[in-house]
Amino acid sequence: MRKFLVVLDDSRECLNAMRFAAMRAANTGAGVEILSVIPPDEFNHWIGVADIMRAEARERIEVHFEVFAKWMRDRQRVDPKLVIREGEPLPEILAQVREDPEIGVLVLGAGTGSGGPGPLVTALSKSAGTLPVPITIVPGDLSKEQLEAIT
Repeated sequence: MRKFLVVLDDSRECLNAMRFAAMRAANTGAGVEILSVIPPDEFNHWIGVADIMRAEARERIEVHFEVFAKWMRDRQRVDPKLVIREGEPLPEILAQVREDPEIGVLVLGAGTGSGGPGPLVTALSKSAGTLPVPITIVPGDLSKEQLEAIT
């Protein structure tokens, strides 16, 4: 089955990327895979402390995921899968895309602030020509109605 891969992070634009991926998946019979990456700099402590921090980070991600997953299941009838990786976000996203042959589209949310679309959108759009899947960049300020109209 083809899947939409969407990145779960703390950005505001993540919400529209999630909505878009779920709506497109529901309308095309595809699945949704949600990827969250834990940066390694969160664990530069003693081993015991790092293990506790890693477990807490995973727990936060799972709680955040469940909010989106419940909406996807209830509203779109899509049951998303969560993948958690550890490392630098860009290489981990690229690795996930290359390792999972069912991923058909990478979905990213674009920031609307003065800082530009965000570091992931900027970096991934530069390497878009070498990716094995297309990237869909969802503007962060689209309304629910606009998303429904284009999905």
